[in-house]
Amino acid sequence: MAETASQHLVLPSGLLELCALLGPSRDSLRGLELAVQKRGVQNLPPLDPEVLSVFVPPFIGKESSPAAGGSCGTLSKTKMRSFRKKREKAKAEPCRAPPGRPRGPDVEDIGVPNGVDLLALPQLCFPGGLSVASEPKEDYVHFLVLTDVCGNRTYGVVAQYHRPLHDEYCFYNGKPHWEASWAATSATGWFVPFAVCVISRFPYYNALRDCLSCLLTHLKLCKHFEVDNHIKDFAAKLSLIPSPPPGPLHLIFNMKPLQVVFPSRADPESPVIDLDLHLPLLCFRPEKVLQILACLLTERRVVVFSASWALLTLVAECFLVYLHPLQWQHTFVPILSGQMLDFLMAPTSFLMGCHLSHFEEVSKEADGLVLINIDAGSVSSSSSEEVDVPDIPLLAAQVFVQRVQNLQLHRELDLAHLGASTDLNDGRARRRAWQQRLNGRIQRLTLQLLVSIFREVKNHLNYEHRVFNSEEFLKTRAPSDQRFYKQVLDTYMFHSFLKARLSRRMDAFAQLDLSTQSEEDRVSGTLLSPRRPTVEKMALGKPWSQRAAHRRMVVSMPNLHDVSVPELVPRNASLHSSSVSSPSGRSSSSSSVPNVSPRPTYTFKIPEIHFPLVSQCVQAYYCDCVDLLSKAMNGLAPDSSVLLARYYYLRGLVHLMQGQLLDALLDFQSLYKTDLRIFPGDLVRRAVQSMAGPVRAQAECMPELRRLISEVLEPPGEAPKADDRVKHFELPSKHMGPDEFVRRVQESGIVRDVNIINRLFEALTVGQQKLIDPETFKDFYTCWKETEAEAQEVSLPASVLEHLDKNECVYKLSSSVKTSHGVGKIAMTQKRLFLLTEGRPGYVDISTFRDMQEVRSTTVTVLFLRVPTLKVKTASRKEAFEANLKSERDLWHLMVKEMRAGKELADEHKDPQYVQQALTHALLMDAVVGALPLPGAIYAASKLSYFDKMKNEMPTAVPKTTADTLKHRINPSAGETEPQAVDVLLYTPGHLDPAEKVGDAHPKLWCALHQGKVVVFDASSWTIHQHCVRVGTSKLNCMAMVEQSQVWVGSEDSVIYIISSHSMSCNKQLTDHRASVTGLAVQGRPEAPSQVYSCSVDGTVLVWNAGTLRVTSRFQLPGGGLSSISLHGGCLWCCTGDSITPMNSRIHEKLTIEGNFSERSTSFVAFQLVPEQAQLWAACSGYDDVYIWGLKDLAQPPGRVHLPNCSKVHCMIRVKRQIWVGGTGLSQGRPQGKIYVIDAEKQTVEKELVAHADTVQTLCSAEDRYVLSGSGGEEGKVAIWTVA
Repeated sequence: MAETASQHLVLPSGLLELCALLGPSRDSLRGLELAVQKRGVQNLPPLDPEVLSVFVPPFIGKESSPAAGGSCGTLSKTKMRSFRKKREKAKAEPCRAPPGRPRGPDVEDIGVPNGVDLLALPQLCFPGGLSVASEPKEDYVHFLVLTDVCGNRTYGVVAQYHRPLHDEYCFYNGKPHWEASWAATSATGWFVPFAVCVISRFPYYNALRDCLSCLLTHLKLCKHFEVDNHIKDFAAKLSLIPSPPPGPLHLIFNMKPLQVVFPSRADPESPVIDLDLHLPLLCFRPEKVLQILACLLTERRVVVFSASWALLTLVAECFLVYLHPLQWQHTFVPILSGQMLDFLMAPTSFLMGCHLSHFEEVSKEADGLVLINIDAGSVSSSSSEEVDVPDIPLLAAQVFVQRVQNLQLHRELDLAHLGASTDLNDGRARRRAWQQRLNGRIQRLTLQLLVSIFREVKNHLNYEHRVFNSEEFLKTRAPSDQRFYKQVLDTYMFHSFLKARLSRRMDAFAQLDLSTQSEEDRVSGTLLSPRRPTVEKMALGKPWSQRAAHRRMVVSMPNLHDVSVPELVPRNASLHSSSVSSPSGRSSSSSSVPNVSPRPTYTFKIPEIHFPLVSQCVQAYYCDCVDLLSKAMNGLAPDSSVLLARYYYLRGLVHLMQGQLLDALLDFQSLYKTDLRIFPGDLVRRAVQSMAGPVRAQAECMPELRRLISEVLEPPGEAPKADDRVKHFELPSKHMGPDEFVRRVQESGIVRDVNIINRLFEALTVGQQKLIDPETFKDFYTCWKETEAEAQEVSLPASVLEHLDKNECVYKLSSSVKTSHGVGKIAMTQKRLFLLTEGRPGYVDISTFRDMQEVRSTTVTVLFLRVPTLKVKTASRKEAFEANLKSERDLWHLMVKEMRAGKELADEHKDPQYVQQALTHALLMDAVVGALPLPGAIYAASKLSYFDKMKNEMPTAVPKTTADTLKHRINPSAGETEPQAVDVLLYTPGHLDPAEKVGDAHPKLWCALHQGKVVVFDASSWTIHQHCVRVGTSKLNCMAMVEQSQVWVGSEDSVIYIISSHSMSCNKQLTDHRASVTGLAVQGRPEAPSQVYSCSVDGTVLVWNAGTLRVTSRFQLPGGGLSSISLHGGCLWCCTGDSITPMNSRIHEKLTIEGNFSERSTSFVAFQLVPEQAQLWAACSGYDDVYIWGLKDLAQPPGRVHLPNCSKVHCMIRVKRQIWVGGTGLSQGRPQGKIYVIDAEKQTVEKELVAHADTVQTLCSAEDRYVLSGSGGEEGKVAIWTVA
């Protein structure tokens, strides 16, 4: 029998976790009354605070809960057990103090959230003690951070207020406990402090302060027996307010008289920001801010001091926000009462706060502390030990200081031109808007500081093996910055940062790093291996990694004859972090505060909550929420998916609170399609598990919910836990075989390509057993790094730099030798050889690799000695260049020939990757010769002469037609260990939108590789725009541009993934298909589509509304095997293995295999429609012909176009009046990827192109000017062809 009982569903709490009233106990107030009766009392002793009342949601008892319905599971809330004092019952007779010891109060068992210690709470709410005042005092607010044993934080806001001691209602239950005759004369003039503390899971400091301020206006006017009721009503309101989901939607609640705003976090990875981030900048000079950040980054023991309890938490929290996305992982207690000072003796890292009155005591008693005085704006150390805190790296500190100085921190100056607001809430809204803009600028500024400090960490990571080469990273740091990086690299904070980098997490750091990366560095990151400083960076005279980024605004397709890198603006770097002088005059562009438009924000007003708080009132509140959310959703524009997702989230949450699980699941299913980032998967899973049997069965019958339920309930299986370790590179200690050697070389960061590493293994094991000993590896690694360091130190004079291209790098310098052009050093770049003459340094051109005709190893006789020389002959000079390289000759001979061969292949195949690989071979030869004994070192290095041997042993000329049509090649697998098949290609045109980034305006090429990986190229320069967008883990079958901001991707796992072209992330999924998605077709213009068709291999075709992402209709083709669809003139054509069928059109017949190919078994693999000629073109498996049918009568026998030397057809597209067919064919006796260009009118093959070393997997068109082809996994490249 099926289980029908529902499980308990633990719902997410609202904003409130706990609300408490604290103050002096009843007994202490009685004692106080006795004390004030004595005449002449000037000071009263301090009192001990305690918790008087505690209010914990939910506030509806079981007797008022809604009756369990058929669609509602049992809802409950996890609790801990604690106690609340009961009020004494009112008695008829006046209260007299009983003789002897008073009876203790009764207690009531209640639930207290995790992480809230009621015993410590009184000290934290009255950190300076509880003292009765002789005159009225203003209300005082301060803030708490509470941490449980698991490290989870909750946040508290405490509001202190005073009530007169002589108040007939100042005690309990509305009955005074002393006779009025003496109280009226003796208790006047004294005021007793009380505190209301609100605990929340979210740091809503400003919002909860505003809420408490509204509450206090009521508490001061009410009788004391009414206080509990007022606080309970207040707590109930907060408990019913949901926390806003991440994104641009903020919640507003009318707390009367204030409209209180609860801001959302910017994204799921960001913290809630509800405080004024400029507070530390008002308290400290920028240099001191940097010093404090250095203390936190190096994880010191930090103590913050102030005379204001409120500033302690706010300033400390601001500094932690400055560090985002790095996270402080140690103890954080921003407020310590006087009884808690012993916490400062902890030996581990911490961030704590104390009152300024304890400064001298802490300074003398504790050792090794960093003492931060907020009130004085100073940073010092405890007296007995000097704390050695390193400076923030020089250039990063300079730019930060100048940018902070350019901030406008004073609202009065910014808003001086505005008139006074006559509405309280309007004035507050203006203040919030100003603060929000300033907070955004400060967050951007501090994030840029972190990016400039840690940007180059990624250059020393090996993602496959999760290795960070810290030693090599430190070598690239400036000497003055070494101490800082050495200390930071050992911290827990940096270790977590490394985990995120190795997992390729696209957090705020990664996004800013990518968006501010210069185009040259983007090219360097994907092409140049190994990396060297370019000529341009040498000319700028500073580390090449620390320059300002610059972008080109190019929307059209590039000139493929000359893809170049734009010039970059130099940056002044003369300011030191420890002694920064304010710049006179105008500041440089690099130091100005980035003018980034804040993201637009929206608000949703929470409806009124009616009292008394019984089930009917709460249900009415939930219904009001649903009505308002539904109304807001109906009023949204079709392209407002970001807001729509937040409304779905909130409405689903409210439905759960109502117990309407079915409606909640429908909202969460819509959310799943709209924005996956905020989809509460765990909550939905628990909601499904809590469903009663009949309700679960009803949900399973709904197609839109069936897939969601299967997704959230799918067992994790045996999949291993994701590896989040971080390993540091170490030299091997044992002998290595080929596989181990590959791993070690990849970890070292020298080379990642497996094929190149295998050639290196052969070179290092020539003439011996196929094992490499640790000493050989160490020698090889040392030689490589020494050569790399020498290249980094090369400094060329300006007279030499002007002869070189700005993106050239010097990779190898010979020793000083005699040549036919004088004495000097031979320098090799990726483009040429030149002589760096001695004496007065000068430039003498030897030859570019393209112009070299011959490279020979020769000898000359000098004083009866035969001196080995290298001779280079070029086409432009009659005389050959000759250099007496002596012992270096054989190595240079190998390197130059390999570079020359690589350049020839690059020119023939229009593929710059050949030059990069040849360069890697040459540098590996150099390291091999340095590592092995001389007699056999040159022979071993010759094993790496791969392209030179290829040219000599297997000379293959690219056919003229292919060479004339081919314009360029790019490699989506650049940076991978092995080539990967290009399964799908999609070109999206550029567009100009002032609201978007410049990079979003560029045309893009989307390349789908294996396991759900999509690589995006900037098609204006053919550089990688986004290295990897992950969409599942299965093979991708199809892509389509839907609107200008979306790319839909169909996957083998039956999901359609939607990638935002702006954020380059996949936050939406369509899961209505039940089998592999094989085709997509867009109706209407791609930038403004009306409908999208999708098909799956089981024969299902779904029609989507592009704006709402809802299925508007569906139909099923019998038999399955649906492989592709095409939309022409309102008619959808569907291709299965055995037929091509027109749907929803006047054509009622279909094209079948049986009626046309009876001689042998075959199937349709690709088809194209040519409406101008009313023709259907199709290719079949096993045939080397393309078949052509007339649309007017598909029953007529087809025409055919023969494809010479074709063995297999994979894909077909129409471009202008041409049909391009991609597949596999024979060329010079070998199978290669071929493209056949057919004239659609003449029905003849115009061109036969030898496209790739592997089969042509996919084709796409770029503005009908270019055709792009993707190859199989043997080559893994994309070729760009011009269209005649």
